[in-house]
Amino acid sequence: MKALIPATDRKTATLHDVARVAGVSLITASRALSNPGLVSAKTIARVKQAAAATGYVPNRVAGSLKSRRSMTVACLVPSISVAQFLPTVQVLTERLHAAGYQVILGQIGYDHAKEEDLIDTMLGRRVDGIVMAGLIRSSAVRQRVTQSGTPLVETWELSDWPADMVVGFSHLKVGSAVAGYFLARGWQRVGIATGDDRRAGMRREGFLAAWGRPVPTATVPAPSRLELGRQALRELLAQDARLQAVFCSSDQLALGVLVEAAAQGLHVPGQLAVCGFGDADFAAHTEPSLTTVQVDGATIGRRAAELILERCRGAAVAEPVVDLGFRIVERASTHTPDEARPPVPGLSLKDPSP
Repeated sequence: MKALIPATDRKTATLHDVARVAGVSLITASRALSNPGLVSAKTIARVKQAAAATGYVPNRVAGSLKSRRSMTVACLVPSISVAQFLPTVQVLTERLHAAGYQVILGQIGYDHAKEEDLIDTMLGRRVDGIVMAGLIRSSAVRQRVTQSGTPLVETWELSDWPADMVVGFSHLKVGSAVAGYFLARGWQRVGIATGDDRRAGMRREGFLAAWGRPVPTATVPAPSRLELGRQALRELLAQDARLQAVFCSSDQLALGVLVEAAAQGLHVPGQLAVCGFGDADFAAHTEPSLTTVQVDGATIGRRAAELILERCRGAAVAEPVVDLGFRIVERASTHTPDEARPPVPGLSLKDPSP
């Protein structure tokens, strides 16, 4: 068995090694890897082959010191298990990669202390931009980001006074719109299944403000999971066994509510209507299909990337606050296909209120 060489004793390949193996000058090897437009395709191929053979990896830190660019952008999300953030992360990564940037993904875990540590770590690594799923809550952290000059895009929320730039929508208006939808359907005995995170709380607050009175509520820890949705419905039925409809703070919770309703012999939507939030990829394929609030996460990712790139180019951002709105997608979990339904104001809702 071949003895392993301790990492500290291994010789790191240098650009000189690459140039020697490729049979080119040091400057040609450098240009082939960092500025290929200055050398021929044949030379580039030979240099890349030599780099692979020697195990050479360019020193990005040294390059960033010269250019004052790390070519990295931090993307911080509450949890990578939350499906609604995935389109944002995917499109953000693709758009930035096309511009030569790499994304560093960080998971905050609904923990404000961890949020502060991660942001400080990213600032210390001199990332060229930060994209946050949510708003930075600490005024001290907001001030540090502002003082650093690092472009910041807060997403999936709105603020009239963002730390820098924001792309999102109003969670209060989401809750209000769902309450209006429930009222238009004529339901009176309704409940809320919600995560305990701040954004879910804002949707609950918007619902209750529009509803005008308290309703049975089951609160579960974030991030949402199917089993927590089942638990939430059991708690709601214990509070009111005659519930007509449930508003869930996520599609994951709504999926659990659908499963628990079936387990208890409740017909959806005949005996219990269910509405989620997020329009996850499974929402249109559950049985019955899930009515939900759709937010364009892909567009959030694209607009956030564009704003970061504009700032990195030194351009002024004309629209630092971008409200993308939302819409209620009505499916079988809140109505049967053959029933005559009254029109619902704002059903295709892109946040029409000012």
